[in-house]
Amino acid sequence: MSSPIPWNIERIENLAADTPRAVVGGPFGSDLVSSDYVTSGVPVIRGTNLPFGKRFSLENLAFVSERKADQLSPNTARPNDIVFTQRGTLGQVGIVPQDAGHDRFIVSQSQMKLTVDPTKADPVYLFYYFTLPSTVRYIENHALQSGVPHINLGILKRFEVPLPDLAIQQKIAAILTAYDDMLENNRQRIALLEKMAEEIYREWFVRLRFPGHEHTPVHKGVPEGWDLKHLPDCITVKPPEAIDPQDERPFVGMDRLSTSSAFFNAEERRIGASGPRFRNGDTLLPRITPCLENGKRGFVMCLEDDEVASGSTEFIVLRGKTLPPEFVYCLSVSDGFRKHCENSMVGASGRQRVHEGCLNWILIKHPPPEIAKKFSEITSPMYRQAKCLLDQNAKLEQTRDLLLNRLISGKLRVDDLDIQFPPSMQDEAA
Repeated sequence: MSSPIPWNIERIENLAADTPRAVVGGPFGSDLVSSDYVTSGVPVIRGTNLPFGKRFSLENLAFVSERKADQLSPNTARPNDIVFTQRGTLGQVGIVPQDAGHDRFIVSQSQMKLTVDPTKADPVYLFYYFTLPSTVRYIENHALQSGVPHINLGILKRFEVPLPDLAIQQKIAAILTAYDDMLENNRQRIALLEKMAEEIYREWFVRLRFPGHEHTPVHKGVPEGWDLKHLPDCITVKPPEAIDPQDERPFVGMDRLSTSSAFFNAEERRIGASGPRFRNGDTLLPRITPCLENGKRGFVMCLEDDEVASGSTEFIVLRGKTLPPEFVYCLSVSDGFRKHCENSMVGASGRQRVHEGCLNWILIKHPPPEIAKKFSEITSPMYRQAKCLLDQNAKLEQTRDLLLNRLISGKLRVDDLDIQFPPSMQDEAA
């Protein structure tokens, strides 16, 4: 192990490009309002596009028209610009991707952007520096506390970073980028596997083009040999689990579920949690708005055999009686099921909840056992493979984060390494 290298310390303002508005915040509140958003056009970068653990998210982008973007041209960000959250979830940072299909973005009122001088600093290196937990803590500790905690352009410009030679920056960025490329590749494979399983569900059980459908008569929308059943007749809602309240067991909060994947990890453990209990193979249905409306979902595959976990009181647990787990999960994310739940919400506006009693009236076209079994045999390997990829990503993220600290602190030397730039960096390196 080598000792840390005494690198130069540089202010962000000295690393900005020598161009107008290289460091700029978002527009004034009245200059960008909800009525300005349209379905397509120039994307607007918001906090949701700067998730922790990823460079950038293209999900849930908002858009403004080309004309409106021209009016907001001082607040433009372009590929390779770094974007910071100014108020809200401090510590969020992202780098505008080159392959997003857009040559310009608008930063929202809660963000700031930095255009880096590429002859002085590598923007990817700077992005990774700002993802360090120690950097995030520094930002949180130095935020202005009047009103909502926030930082401003002055704080950003005065921020100091350790800066090795440009070639070293690029090598560090290349190593960490290789890990992020593997992570993103696995995420795309997970998404593809899940979409394939859900498409099979729609093909067989919504469009009714199941194996042998060509020779199966359909009466009043129900194939011959199938049954029309109420949900509780084939799915248990909130299955009971006898547990010792003093036992420590995995706990899953609503924050563990995502809108893009069925899977999650249960890393937290609690004693005496009072929420619903569940096992592997169960489905977690968020019952509260906006989690349900935003598409959060959960398919439990993260527990040990026969292990029982507890979760947020805002989950409704679904477990198949006569239907396989894969069918129950796909049903829970189907458009018709979600719409029924949304229309049945009760409570005050903004904090409405699905009353589990509304599930009693959902009618399910129940397939014969052989078709349900065949569906499970086809889709179960897809979900298992997706879960393996998720576990791989957890290990990759752990390794990347360990390297991140050691590389940027200079404890791990890269001076003499002959590093092959990953594909996502080759154009930039050239």
